[in-house]
Amino acid sequence: MPRAPIHDVPIAESPIRLGQFLKLAGLAEDGGHARTLLEADEVLVNGRVETRRGAQLQAGDVVAVGGQRARPVAAG
Repeated sequence: MPRAPIHDVPIAESPIRLGQFLKLAGLAEDGGHARTLLEADEVLVNGRVETRRGAQLQAGDVVAVGGQRARPVAAG
């Protein structure tokens, strides 16, 4: 089964907190949903489970949730 394409999400500043990025990328509906996903070990960052909402993402990191993938990229 092919992997989902990676959706590039422009960010104004790097690093960005994972909880913020999940909302910005549309991978979570709100902060509560982001927390639920993280507590359920459903969020992967660069292929590894991440449970910290405050984890710092750099441009190019790949975040995966439920078959969807996104990565922060520098805006501009």
